[in-house]
Amino acid sequence: MDEPKAPKPKWWSRPVGARPGDRSSDAAEGAEERTEAAAAQAPPEPVDAPVEGRALEEAAPRPLHEPDPYSTPPYGGPGPWAPAPPVQHPVATPAQGTHVPPGMAQTPPQAPGMAPASPQATGMAQAPPQAPGMAQAPPQAPGMAQTPPQAPGVTPPHGTTLPPATGPVPGQSAPVPMPSHPGMTPPHGTQLPVGPGEPHRPPAAMAQPAPTAQWRGYDPWAVVPPPAAPKTRKTVSRRGAWIAVLLIALVAGCIGGGIGAYAERDNASGGVDVKLPQAPVEKEARAPGSVAGIAAASLPGVVTIHVRGSSEEGTGTGFVLDKQGHILTNNHVVQPAGADGDISVTFNSGQDAKAEIIGRDAGYDLAVVKVDRVSGLTPLPLGNSDSVRVGDPVVAIGAPFDLAGTVTSGIISAKERPITAGGEKEDGSDVSYVDALQTDAPINPGNSGGPLVDRKGRVIGINSAIRAADDGSGLGGGQGGSIGLGFAIPINQGKRVAEELINTGKATHPVIGVTLDMGYTGDGARVNTKGAGSGPPVTSDGPGDKAGIKAGDVITEVDGVPVHSGQELIVKIRSHRPGDRLALTLKRDGKTRTAELTLGSASSG
Repeated sequence: MDEPKAPKPKWWSRPVGARPGDRSSDAAEGAEERTEAAAAQAPPEPVDAPVEGRALEEAAPRPLHEPDPYSTPPYGGPGPWAPAPPVQHPVATPAQGTHVPPGMAQTPPQAPGMAPASPQATGMAQAPPQAPGMAQAPPQAPGMAQTPPQAPGVTPPHGTTLPPATGPVPGQSAPVPMPSHPGMTPPHGTQLPVGPGEPHRPPAAMAQPAPTAQWRGYDPWAVVPPPAAPKTRKTVSRRGAWIAVLLIALVAGCIGGGIGAYAERDNASGGVDVKLPQAPVEKEARAPGSVAGIAAASLPGVVTIHVRGSSEEGTGTGFVLDKQGHILTNNHVVQPAGADGDISVTFNSGQDAKAEIIGRDAGYDLAVVKVDRVSGLTPLPLGNSDSVRVGDPVVAIGAPFDLAGTVTSGIISAKERPITAGGEKEDGSDVSYVDALQTDAPINPGNSGGPLVDRKGRVIGINSAIRAADDGSGLGGGQGGSIGLGFAIPINQGKRVAEELINTGKATHPVIGVTLDMGYTGDGARVNTKGAGSGPPVTSDGPGDKAGIKAGDVITEVDGVPVHSGQELIVKIRSHRPGDRLALTLKRDGKTRTAELTLGSASSG
């Protein structure tokens, strides 16, 4: 329906300081007249126009005063020419950089010189462009009548109702209709339009449409819970961390120590075999002049002799002389066997064989035994005892206390050491006289008959006697251990006696044909004044008689070597072969004399 024309404003509605006929007043009046003319020419309102727009227009409050013909409103009073905008709560403007979902209506471009539209809340439709200088109207809810544009510089007072726009104002662009987006929520306090025949419902009771994907990111009217307090990360001080590390290390050390102690005490190795580092096997041969080299070459020719007789038994050592099976040893080693005893020989390889006595001599303390039907014999080479010097290295091999294959080493301590061994029989027939090689190589009971070899592995002596530490009774009688005083028969004497025993079964002794006074205590060897038995002290036509030796003479030197007793004289003579010539120095009636003689021969009994 047609809107009633508003009464012409009175004079008090004109701005302060304006006069009738003023340009500003005339301009205002002209603008008002153009607005009324546009309203008169507007087409009739469509039938299906929203009822809410008309209701709002009809419900607008009337002016509280009469129109001012001069258009000068009282101070603080509302003007009659502008409708009051609907009451709305301001919408917060999104922060700079907030993403606006695609598909939202964009603000149309502004005409040149026009002020830009104010930013709208996120998700709200953009307002149409305004004329230059006009105040921008707030956005309306969908379906509501749009507020017409105002004259430049005129702001309607709050609560004034303006007539709906019926057409475009001359000189202005047509208003752009506000796009309506489904699912939009009107600002708080705005009354929504009610369809025909529908009862009015308050906003709180209306169903809220489900947010679409386009508007799901931001809802300005949704209740946003307060942000959760950021989780504070628990920090541990450096001191606490160090204390924890020390406690862990202490506990681990205690546990490890306890496990180790338990494993060591109870041998709880868990089935793991302990393997220790070890050098590989060395197969290289030793130097021939070393003790190992000498032992390796000599041991195959050394044997252990076990003797068992009717009344006694014993153990000794011997060495192989030749391929025929002849073995040289000491007489006192095989003596317990007697005439019908048992003698067995064990080689270094472990092979055993029976042996028999070929010959023996008590005066030299040497014996030869033989084994039969034994192959692979290793004879030891024989050296020369006259070439030995004091200090030469030697190796003694034997079976001390029945420990077969024992090897000891030392040096030659002395040469031509006169010793006597045996003497257990009353007649002295078992006494041996040896011009021995002295050595500090350990020799013990059981070493008797074993070889004493030089650095080239050659035999230079036969180990025969020791000086024991148990008592001072003599050589060979004690059973004490070695004190570094060992004696060996020179191989030169042993070779001659061994050859005689092998060839004839007996050995010959060199003799001078005199009887010695063994009880003489002076220096030298004195010829006895009485002979043995019924014979003379000097054998007639014997070597001594031919040299002019008389009863009572005292022999002091043999070949320039002093002698101090009868035993020493016998040792010196037996160190030679029968037929050797000797130079003797003797004293008779206080005068010194010299005599030369040729040694005779006497067979062993």
